Amino acid sequence: MDQYFHNPRCSKSRGALALLAEHGVQPQVVAYLDTPPSKAQIREIVRKLGLPARALLRTGEDAYKDLGLADPALTDAALIDAMHAHPILIERPIFVRGDRAVIGRPIENVLQLL
Repeated sequence: MDQYFHNPRCSKSRGALALLAEHGVQPQVVAYLDTPPSKAQIREIVRKLGLPARALLRTGEDAYKDLGLADPALTDAALIDAMHAHPILIERPIFVRGDRAVIGRPIENVLQLL
């Protein structure tokens, strides 16, 4: 089952979801701010992205600065803990299909998995 981690208040997130729909893809939509992913789910998303956990962080959020997440000594586990506790820190949107995932920035990135 395809999954789409979505923030409906985000224009990029809405745009990428509409782009998927144009291509006949109707993923399971996860409103991750209302239903935060577990730490295990975040670890799995990071694995499927093939990126370090830090690449999934929204660095412009107040929580990023408040929690001192710019510290390069922080481990992936510590960053995942922060994203789980503060899901606003998770970059959006994320499209997961099978064993792969992409961040939909730019929104056309979601087409890589079709």
